[in-house]
Amino acid sequence: MSGLRSVEEQLARVLAAVRTLPAEVVPVGTSAGRTLAVPAVAAHDIPLFDNSAMDGFAVRAADVASAGPGHPVSLRVVADLPAGVADDPALSEGEAARIMTGSPTPTDADAIVPFENTAGGLADSLDIVEVLEAPAAGAFIRRRGADLRAGDVVITAGERMGPFQAAAAVAAGIDEVMVVRAPRVAIVSTGSELTGPGEPVRRGLIPDSNGPLLAHLVPASDAEVVMVARVADDGDGVAEATAAARAAGADVIIFTGGVSAGAYEPVRAAFDGHGEVEFAKVSMQPGKPQAFGTVGDGCLVFGLPGNPVSVAVSFEVFVRPALLALQGRSVIHRAHVTMTAAEAWTTPPGRRQYLPAVVDLAGGTVRPATAGGSGSHLAGGLAQASAFAIVPGEVASVAVGDVVDVMLV
Repeated sequence: MSGLRSVEEQLARVLAAVRTLPAEVVPVGTSAGRTLAVPAVAAHDIPLFDNSAMDGFAVRAADVASAGPGHPVSLRVVADLPAGVADDPALSEGEAARIMTGSPTPTDADAIVPFENTAGGLADSLDIVEVLEAPAAGAFIRRRGADLRAGDVVITAGERMGPFQAAAAVAAGIDEVMVVRAPRVAIVSTGSELTGPGEPVRRGLIPDSNGPLLAHLVPASDAEVVMVARVADDGDGVAEATAAARAAGADVIIFTGGVSAGAYEPVRAAFDGHGEVEFAKVSMQPGKPQAFGTVGDGCLVFGLPGNPVSVAVSFEVFVRPALLALQGRSVIHRAHVTMTAAEAWTTPPGRRQYLPAVVDLAGGTVRPATAGGSGSHLAGGLAQASAFAIVPGEVASVAVGDVVDVMLV
């Protein structure tokens, strides 16, 4: 479709304006969702010392090499090593130490015999133990540094701190990490027809679902909501909201509605022609009208269409990558998979379609979330959607069994 900008070109313009936010040092315990600014380096080895992988007996493998069916080998138990002790008992020929999982392995031992491979198990095991099966040298011993060595990179820069990363950091002796500050985001819904949650509706009025939508999407992108506002189509509401957002320290302002070519478009009226925010038509459906630019010292301004599905799609395609890029995240795009269509649907001519979809991961299939296709007003269908099916502009329709690109959300 002539005169339309590609999705890739619009996204490139957005990302070109992004500058990584400043970094700060925080305790690992409060780093959830933050992005590492520098690599996290192990302070000590993992494991910290040779230790037992089983409850059993630390032995010298040569002493029990002949053990087998019908030929048990008896050893004298000279020590008991529960978890948490630092003892390193000497083991002479014919001697063993009872040991629990995680306990330091005696220097003289080179194998662990699990309780299951002894005649008595735990019973009467502090005197004599009968080994029924010979272990190989090194069996069930976790060697010091087998996982990581002091100085190794545990978590790379650009990676998100999640539960697994926090556990690895603590295990490696890291108590603080340097992370990028979370982006501060202001959300502004425009439209004289909008009402707030719980407010009465009547003919001509509709609930503002875009505000709550973005108020959930922004924190899910590891950014912080610093302001939520709603402004009418007339007056100076957009300019006032912009000033309030900047005063709140916003790094990003997201407007919904007011960016098209109608008679009452407050975002366009406030910014168009001033050189700060550009208004464009993008070859996508929904989400064709888009606005983007910067104000002040680089605060990003997004103007998204007003219909809820358009907002959801535009956020995933343009806003979320920008929020992650502001954090220095190494991966800024959603995961994509290919699936087969479980139902047929039509597509808009000449524009890339982003269809709210339901996926069956086990079956590898995708279908529309609503019977209404990708209509930008179909907010109810978003409740069922777990993905967006992405269909190129040159494809006129999707048939059952067609292979479809799917963005998981």
